[in-house]
Amino acid sequence: MDATNAELINESLAQLWDFGNPSASGERFIVFRERAAKAGLDELAALTRTQIARSLGLGRKFDEGFAMIDSIMQEYPEASGELKVRLVLERGRLLNSSGKKVESAPEFVSAWEEARCSGLDGLAVDAAHMLGIVLDGLDGMDWNERALTLAVGSDQPSANKWRGSLLNNMGWAYHEAENYQRAMELFEQALELRVEGGKPERIRIARWCVGRCFRSLGKFDVALSIQRSLENDPEADGYVFEELGECLLAQGHSNDAKPNFTKAHKMLSQDPWLVANEAGRLNRLKELGDV
Repeated sequence: MDATNAELINESLAQLWDFGNPSASGERFIVFRERAAKAGLDELAALTRTQIARSLGLGRKFDEGFAMIDSIMQEYPEASGELKVRLVLERGRLLNSSGKKVESAPEFVSAWEEARCSGLDGLAVDAAHMLGIVLDGLDGMDWNERALTLAVGSDQPSANKWRGSLLNNMGWAYHEAENYQRAMELFEQALELRVEGGKPERIRIARWCVGRCFRSLGKFDVALSIQRSLENDPEADGYVFEELGECLLAQGHSNDAKPNFTKAHKMLSQDPWLVANEAGRLNRLKELGDV
């Protein structure tokens, strides 16, 4: 499969994704796989199954996800190019999501190397961005930089579209290192790209990140103003109310903060990933709210 065909497949598979609803995405992929199989497009059907496995992982059905990847690998022991990249990439994601971060890194390195050899820039950026997530400190930052360099320099749209996400990820890396000024620069660059892209959800998330960083910089009035601007959005989520509570609490308005923490806890406690990985955070919201 050449790079042009792979680019088309990347786009068709990407369009089926709703990362906020992995179950519905998985159902769409099942239908797409059946259509591909009936048309005799066996490799496309196999590629689609890798995305079904990813949706299972996002739904925390790790055993089913691993079983599907293993099944495809048995059917295609000599897989190369697009299929090989997606197999190791999704196996890596399943390992990382199931708490095996260290074991996931070699899978992402393999995905990066195969994608680069096959001229699949979008998948190479994806693999590098995952290494930026699973590796700590300078190692992770180095992979983020590699990913951003390729995303900016590639002539493939599937790579270019990663720029905003990579800037956001790098911003969080600097934020965790308490270099808030550099984090803010990156968050603001990401926001500019999101505004250019024109997708409301991504713009909203980017604005939230800028507001969150303003809180870390001690600029509570500005941070609160940004979160207030997001509060009445029909898509406002628990993270917005959590930040409203934190900003008000930082200003000494604990009573005003309380209902926001309550809303945040109610909404965020519905997220299986947060329940599994951020129990302390959810307990704090519960304690600070009226729960």
